[in-house]
Amino acid sequence: MPEPIILVVDDEKNILTSLKTALSLENFSVLLAGSGELALKRLEDDDVDLALLDVKMPGIDGIETLRRIKDRWPQIPVVMMSGHGTIQTALEAVRLGAVDFVEKPLSTERLIVTIRNALKLETLKRENLDLRADLGEQLEIIGSSTALAEVLEKVGVTAPAESRVMIRGENGTGKELIARTIHAASPRASRPFVKVNCAAVPAELIESELFGHVKGAFTGAIAPRKGKFELADSGTVFLDEIGDMKLEMQSKLLRVLQEGEFERVGGEKTITVDVRVISATNRDLEKLVADEVFRQDLYYRLAVIPITVPPLRDRLEDIPELVEFFTVRVCSKNNRRHVTFDDEAMNMLRMHPWPGNVRELQNIVERIIILTKGDRIGPQDVAAALPVSIQAGEMGLISLGKPLREMVAEFEKMAIEKAIKLNSGQVSNTARQLGLERSHLYKKMRAYGIKPR
Repeated sequence: MPEPIILVVDDEKNILTSLKTALSLENFSVLLAGSGELALKRLEDDDVDLALLDVKMPGIDGIETLRRIKDRWPQIPVVMMSGHGTIQTALEAVRLGAVDFVEKPLSTERLIVTIRNALKLETLKRENLDLRADLGEQLEIIGSSTALAEVLEKVGVTAPAESRVMIRGENGTGKELIARTIHAASPRASRPFVKVNCAAVPAELIESELFGHVKGAFTGAIAPRKGKFELADSGTVFLDEIGDMKLEMQSKLLRVLQEGEFERVGGEKTITVDVRVISATNRDLEKLVADEVFRQDLYYRLAVIPITVPPLRDRLEDIPELVEFFTVRVCSKNNRRHVTFDDEAMNMLRMHPWPGNVRELQNIVERIIILTKGDRIGPQDVAAALPVSIQAGEMGLISLGKPLREMVAEFEKMAIEKAIKLNSGQVSNTARQLGLERSHLYKKMRAYGIKPR
């Protein structure tokens, strides 16, 4: 684990020397500055985890230095120290963003406790912000289908281990949700979960994103920066869309997986980290390996435990549970009374091909609820929210330009015909799949002129 870097700022050389010795014995890396001006220069050139700042100094004093630090580096916790401490000065320091205030002569034991508490508080604040940013991705996997149960069983066995996991699946199937569930059920659950979308980061910046950089490493690197691996130390790194990573970067990632160490871009210091790596992709990695655009050795390093998330079309029986879950969330978020999908509306949702999987279903449910005035959702509401060209697998396209009632009837007829075909003419199985009473299904079949095969 990298040593926390403490910047000590004081105009008395003997205090700088004694604090460097005391903090180094506690496994802190210590930087020194004899004035506020030098402290600001240090912060421009070096990555710092906490600043220990004296109040009384020539030039710009500690309070003004604190103000400037918080303006430019608000994430750095600052502990103030003074031999001339007053309540007014302490209150002013706290108002400006200091996390604590200690008086001289310093008690080394109390100072160490103060520093550790400040670092811990900053970590908790950062994790809380990350958690709040991710609240849209709730750690609840909805569904009771056999296909999903098999995935969850594998997740339960995998989570407590340290093995790397590769999650395969189409876009929108919930790969990140599976990754977060593994992390939450692992011994690393209290530590950071850090996500990197390998497809979203430009190729020239991905190394900096993963491993950080030093000041001046490239144009625009105006300050040192920690990478995702360093931020995730003792936790989990989730490498989403790993199949889009370029070959050059793959070799550098392989070294980190093998040795657990790296250097920041432009830096020489070797940083050692302890992270669990979970990756995900919607691409055919075996083909990419065969085409020599994805390293075979990296593939085997990442895919120790493979997990494949089924598409929604392979777990249609989960749709009612998913719809209810999304309905509760949408109504709560928009201060709406709870709405209900009737049987015909639910059947239309079951028969949609869902190329966008669960994510598409979530968006469609929200669209339906927002655009529907009543408390009961019918098939006409679903039809109005679905894409204009409704492609129902092998059933072809619904003819447009008709009254909505006729379009809904046409869709329902095709849905029943397809369901009967999929169930080899078994009416009981078809009714169960469509969520209908057998007598109700027979009634609809007679109305549409449909005969069992």
